[in-house]
Amino acid sequence: MNSLKVIAFTHKSLPLELIGKLHLTQEDQSFILPELKVRFGFTELMFLSTCNRIELLLTSATEINETLVADIALFLNKTLSTEEAQILAQTAAVHQGKLAVEHMLRVASSLDSMVVGEREIITQVRKSYDFSHALGLTGDFLRLLIKQTIITAKEIYTDTDIAKNPVSVASLAYRQLRHLGIKNDARIVFVGSGETNTVLASYFQKHEFSNFTVFNRTQAHAEKLAAILHGKAIDLASIMNFEGGFDVLVVCTSSSQSLITPQVYESLLRNETSKKVIIDLSLPANVDEAVSKNKQVHYIDINSLRAQAEANLQLRRNEIVKCEEIISTKASDFDSLYAERKIELAFGEVPKQVKAIKDLAVNEIFAKEIDLLDLHSKEVLEKVLTYMEKKYNAVAIKTAKEVFLSNK
Repeated sequence: MNSLKVIAFTHKSLPLELIGKLHLTQEDQSFILPELKVRFGFTELMFLSTCNRIELLLTSATEINETLVADIALFLNKTLSTEEAQILAQTAAVHQGKLAVEHMLRVASSLDSMVVGEREIITQVRKSYDFSHALGLTGDFLRLLIKQTIITAKEIYTDTDIAKNPVSVASLAYRQLRHLGIKNDARIVFVGSGETNTVLASYFQKHEFSNFTVFNRTQAHAEKLAAILHGKAIDLASIMNFEGGFDVLVVCTSSSQSLITPQVYESLLRNETSKKVIIDLSLPANVDEAVSKNKQVHYIDINSLRAQAEANLQLRRNEIVKCEEIISTKASDFDSLYAERKIELAFGEVPKQVKAIKDLAVNEIFAKEIDLLDLHSKEVLEKVLTYMEKKYNAVAIKTAKEVFLSNK
């Protein structure tokens, strides 16, 4: 068990831009990871990469120290500076043995995530394992570990409320919007193309909305988000000239002043009288109070969303104790699974030896006696010996497992 190690570079101790320097595309993984495994003498290897963590799962008798971690980081990205490699080595979390098992169960169950309860991580773990396995990097141990990891995560997501309520303002905003019955052909206008609006845009895209316009002070940034949405990009300075109208207006910028003033709002309306939806995710608010209180506006603001997000997050925190109990049980179960597997592997030679003994008895020791038997008797004898051979192998392994479990 102590051969299992996890080297984790995560958001808990490192800036995301530095973690990102260890990210590998699948194409890069295909030739770098096999070389990494050979270079450092790892028995098994799995590479997990998400937006806020890079983790290496490996089996090796080698002790993991800062020098080795720095060497691994430089192997993953040869353009890293020595200083960057040292920072990564000094701040990486290293888990070993049972602690490494518990760590992986927490990761897949999202207890170690930036946002506790987000289910996406379980898929990322599974896909990372599948890809590493396809490269021939994994073996029996990691196969068992990832299987137990996925089983544990599924049980936690099913039997607890850890993922019950959304905790990001973007997901809450989208949920409120859907409750209003907004159709997929709605005209959606974004003001701002930063991270929050990009995340909210992903919800629209996922649910097949198709009519988008993006305004931003920097045209290139607007074009970047517009390209993702297959929409139009327009300089924010031209917003008063926009004639496309809107059904949903999403505003999130770093401006300290109201951008959607009564004048801008009236210009965007183009004399339409239908009720509009405005989602203002800015701090401070970018929508003028006179607009947000308009009776023809359904206004969704950041403050109410954040209050709901915090309430939902507290509900998730309340479930962590229950999740930890499940993880503790599953980690202990893995000890037994691993031990049983070791017994199976240790007894792997037994069937061969039993078969060799049977063949020796039939073909040499008792060959003359067997030759005196008629064809039917020979067939019956072969069936009896084959039956006893299979049963002996099964009983031997079962007995060894029972002895091990009784001594735990």
